[in-house]
Amino acid sequence: MGESRFQLLGPVQLFDGDEPVPIGGPGVRGLLALLALKPGKVVALDEIIDALWGHDPPATARTIVHGNVSHLRRILRDVGGASILTTPPGYRLEVEPDRIDVHRARTLLDQASVAAPETAAALLAEALALWQGPALGGVPDSLRAPELEDLRLAVHGARVDADLDLGRHAELIVELSPIVRADPLAERTAGQLMRALYHAGRRGDALELYRTVSRATLHTLGVEPGAELRWLHERVLNDDLPAKALAPAEEPAKAISQLPAAVPSLAGRDGELAWLDSLVTRAEAGETTIAVVTGTAGVGKSSLVVWWAHRVAPRFPDGVLFASLRGFDPHHPPLEPAELLTQFLLGLGVETAQVPERLHERVALYRSLIAGRRMLVLLDDARTAEQVRPLLPPSARTMTVVTSRSRLDGLAVSNAAKQRVLGTLAPEDAVRLIEELAGPAGHNHTLARLCGYLPLALRIAGARLSASPQRTAEELVDELGNERTRLAGLQVDGADDGVRAAFDVSFRGLPGEVAETFLQLGAVPGVMVGPHLMAAVGQIPVTEARRRLRALAAHNLIAETARDVFVPHDLVWLYLRELAEQELGEKDRDEALGWTVRYYQAVADRARRRLGRVADPLDFTGVLADEAMPPLPGSAEAQDWFAAEWPNLLAVLDAAYTAGRHDDVWRLARVAHAYRVVCPLLDEWTRMADLGVAAAEAAADVAGQCWLRLARCEIALTFELPGAGLTDAERALELSAGVPDARLVTSVDLHLGRALSRLGTHEKAIDRLTKAAEEAGDVFLRGQALSSCAQAEKRAGRLPDAIAHQLEGLHIDRELGDDDRVVVSLDKLAELSLRAGDLTAAERYVWEAIDLAISREFVAREGALRLTLGRVLRARGDIDGSREQLALSVRIYERVHPKLVGEVRAELAELQ
Repeated sequence: MGESRFQLLGPVQLFDGDEPVPIGGPGVRGLLALLALKPGKVVALDEIIDALWGHDPPATARTIVHGNVSHLRRILRDVGGASILTTPPGYRLEVEPDRIDVHRARTLLDQASVAAPETAAALLAEALALWQGPALGGVPDSLRAPELEDLRLAVHGARVDADLDLGRHAELIVELSPIVRADPLAERTAGQLMRALYHAGRRGDALELYRTVSRATLHTLGVEPGAELRWLHERVLNDDLPAKALAPAEEPAKAISQLPAAVPSLAGRDGELAWLDSLVTRAEAGETTIAVVTGTAGVGKSSLVVWWAHRVAPRFPDGVLFASLRGFDPHHPPLEPAELLTQFLLGLGVETAQVPERLHERVALYRSLIAGRRMLVLLDDARTAEQVRPLLPPSARTMTVVTSRSRLDGLAVSNAAKQRVLGTLAPEDAVRLIEELAGPAGHNHTLARLCGYLPLALRIAGARLSASPQRTAEELVDELGNERTRLAGLQVDGADDGVRAAFDVSFRGLPGEVAETFLQLGAVPGVMVGPHLMAAVGQIPVTEARRRLRALAAHNLIAETARDVFVPHDLVWLYLRELAEQELGEKDRDEALGWTVRYYQAVADRARRRLGRVADPLDFTGVLADEAMPPLPGSAEAQDWFAAEWPNLLAVLDAAYTAGRHDDVWRLARVAHAYRVVCPLLDEWTRMADLGVAAAEAAADVAGQCWLRLARCEIALTFELPGAGLTDAERALELSAGVPDARLVTSVDLHLGRALSRLGTHEKAIDRLTKAAEEAGDVFLRGQALSSCAQAEKRAGRLPDAIAHQLEGLHIDRELGDDDRVVVSLDKLAELSLRAGDLTAAERYVWEAIDLAISREFVAREGALRLTLGRVLRARGDIDGSREQLALSVRIYERVHPKLVGEVRAELAELQ
């Protein structure tokens, strides 16, 4: 087996060593490209769907993506060196970035930027060779990554600069001439060709080239060429163009350099560095360039920008201006533009006595001094766009980079600023950051995870280890592993230098109503929130809740990972919990938890009713107004809601149980139990049912105990657990004797009969199920009893009776319009017909069921149906068809029912 490699710079391809590995069509290639563009980072499912299908995804888009992920996982397991992990709200490709050609190209570009010209030229030639054609070939047209073309241009431009420095003028004239003829507006390339012509002794051709480019820009854009090209033209006219690829810097004594010290090395951030480099290229081409690097407190914005600025400073020969705007300084107010302008004017050589008094005069002097210069201006820790605007230079040759905890959307609107949200580090980069300070240790991966991969937290952890040799990484892991003490463990000697203090500064700067919502978040269990939930908790309209959550996202205290899905960083969650305990009274926290529970009860109840009819009498209609709940028009939306909210449901159950809300817990566990129909997860279902039973017992609610024990019995039957849930069914029978609820009595008989049948006591089971069917006052429960009776008769060998009862049950399911039950009944009829030797009927039933399951997106059901169809086709002698259906069943079960994969694979192996 070779080493896996990913090609995105050309036709999207996976290689095992030098051998290409077939991966599939455009959809699969597009999915692989999306994940490989962001190795180690989560790509949301909604983002994948938008990229692959644009604004018109098919109804089965989610199913297709899930299937393609399973397909790629199988291929990557065979190749080795990479894997795809499911990480809500999407997927993450775990792979060494250097195995991906895009990231290899960025690394080579970085290395070349600090290398001698000859070495740089070789590195950049190697990087260019990675392009095997137009990037992202063979993917859907809707998938675009314009940054890859920016990267190619940056690599090519840097390589040409290196060749110019090496005097390879003749070769460059041959290479660049057709490029400029094809695109005379490519000013950087035109400038490089002018240099090559001039230094090759063809001064007249260089001047003619400038006239050609000038005519093109005037005709097409209505403007003169950019400042850099005009400067070159002037130098050629005066016959004094220097040999260096960059314009000559000022005398060293006059150069401006206000950069603070940089960290010794920067862990990760390849994508962000390439993005900043691409903006330098635009600035060099004469474009006005403003970049805003934003992110949560402690994510490393300043470290990144300062480190990058030291590296690219030679590309700004007129110097670098730097100012800390103190936008989020806990001890000082933000600096006023007038003060910052004074700092810059003094740096630019203005005498103190000559600094104007009025702000507008300082702005005018600053802009006149910087006009025409090629400079880099770094504005660190800005609070608002208004604080920044007076400091923006007018020169197209000057690049401005702003860092802020807020997004500063106003700069994007008024000044076309490019924005980049800085996320946490990839796991391996986070470990490397700890090791830079404290050296390698076996627990560093765990430490990095407990730090949430947040650079500030990582540096504190590394500093604590390095400062106390007697402290082991294991001891620090134990301290940080306790959520109650984690933030205290990420504190340093200065009270204002820890993670908690960094978050506190951000919180204290929030507007009043937004701060109120942020506080309420601390009382809401779970891993994410949405506007409907926060509207219920805050008793405000959904539109207002959405506005407040997006305001928090603009301050980078939470992230909107998909539409209306807001996720705080792990450490922000801990800070929120502490903050809520400190600043919200017990009554307010209890009220917030109460509304959270009521919200999930009401929406889960609505969602389960979209999945099918319900047997229990629980009904939460009216708890919330319709407009306060997310729209769930059909089964697919209900499934999506359950899937997205499942971690929150479990967290809410735990929190409510701990708070003693036992009535709430068993009711929520019961209504959420319906999701089992489409997503069988044994461990989580068992945990939920156990908690529900315990809560009903603590509440002394007999009916609740019965319904939750029946839920636990259902889990045992579904997963064929030892005992088949008989103990729970029998205990429910005892308890139900005193409950005047006919539906409950019928449900108990039904579950008890099914448990007896599964344990081989067929005649007792048939008697119990026949009684349930005859006495059921509810037609839905009668249909379930008939279907279960058919299964008991099948096990007893009474196939004609089984088929008759199943057909009667199917008739009821269709009468009720319960598509899920129809699918199940058709599958059972197909199996019964197969056993009876009626292959024509069996195939007819199963195909009807498959069509319905696909149309309703019953994914787990489709897996079982494909298995049934494979068995029917095998009985017919259609081995190829059987093999195909079993393979499809495996792919589905890998996603939704992994424990059954082995059984299907065993059948598939028999056909090989």
